[in-house]
Amino acid sequence: MAPVGTPSRHGLGLSTGGRSQLLLWLWAMLLLGLTWPSMVGDAHAQRSDPVAEEKVKAAYLSKFGAYVTWPDGAFARDDSPLDIGVMDSDALAAELTEMVAGRSQDQRSIRVRRVHEGDSLAGLHVLFVGRRNQSALEDVLAAVKGQPTLTVTEAAEGLQGGGMINFVRTEGRLRFQVSPRAASASRLAISARLLAAALKVEGVSP
Repeated sequence: MAPVGTPSRHGLGLSTGGRSQLLLWLWAMLLLGLTWPSMVGDAHAQRSDPVAEEKVKAAYLSKFGAYVTWPDGAFARDDSPLDIGVMDSDALAAELTEMVAGRSQDQRSIRVRRVHEGDSLAGLHVLFVGRRNQSALEDVLAAVKGQPTLTVTEAAEGLQGGGMINFVRTEGRLRFQVSPRAASASRLAISARLLAAALKVEGVSP
């Protein structure tokens, strides 16, 4: 992991309380193996830079699978790749494809597949559904219900709609919520380390 520097309170324009909050957020990112330069800087820039937000989403999506226990049969072979589907977000698919090139997760290569409404979702281990597809979100989630597919959404009521991880924006940054219950229904177990990094865990009081 790249060295992590200590942020300057004056350089980021943060109060003492704001600095403490940012350091707590950095700790959560470190739990996911994400580094200060690539994540904290990009997340701070999200206020005015949608490209930076896509980078943060891609970084999250590239890491989520490492914190999931998959059931028997989720992979055809011991060396089968981890397949990530991206629906209705070509920019994110391109960013994620570049980010995972040449990388592996648990000794599996990572592949990115662009999917569209009506495409087969069979074989996907992670499925991200973009904002433009919210009208069809219920149908998409129903299509993979019970399958060992980690679903990631960015809807106002993503978890209530059956998503397992839902991106939200808070205080100018991109965070995520988690529903262990929805994951369990598809025979997936989400690591406590990922739950610790979440903004909200469904069923757990704040």
